[in-house]
Amino acid sequence: MSTIFHSGYGYRKRVCEDVTSWFLNRFFPRHKITVEILHRGLNREGVYGYCSVQDCDWRPRYFLIEIQSNLSQKNYIQTLFHELYHCYQHIKGDLRDIRGIRCWRGMKWDDDDYDRMPWEIEAYQKEKELYEKYLNDG
Repeated sequence: MSTIFHSGYGYRKRVCEDVTSWFLNRFFPRHKITVEILHRGLNREGVYGYCSVQDCDWRPRYFLIEIQSNLSQKNYIQTLFHELYHCYQHIKGDLRDIRGIRCWRGMKWDDDDYDRMPWEIEAYQKEKELYEKYLNDG
């Protein structure tokens, strides 16, 4: 049984819970995962969202997702799926931070170019797929 916490302003509580529950039940029905979703202004940082591991990286189960407030519903859902997919990457072990070094599928990654990061490329592809599946299931 997973746990979802959400807080902040400028978001739809029901959509937040529904999307996150759908994702966790679909991909991790037997895991005990905690996802904390904080809605806040991220415009100054120039992003829609962040995902970070809050417990340990060798077997992560507690995640903090920070997401931009006041997004359109489609943008909100896609951004939430994008960040939830980063949780998936961490849980599966594809994405890790080992002693401050980002690793992708066992290889150290030191390129800071956001558009070249393979975990971001994969998450952008999956956010659209997940959005369509979510709409078709609902």
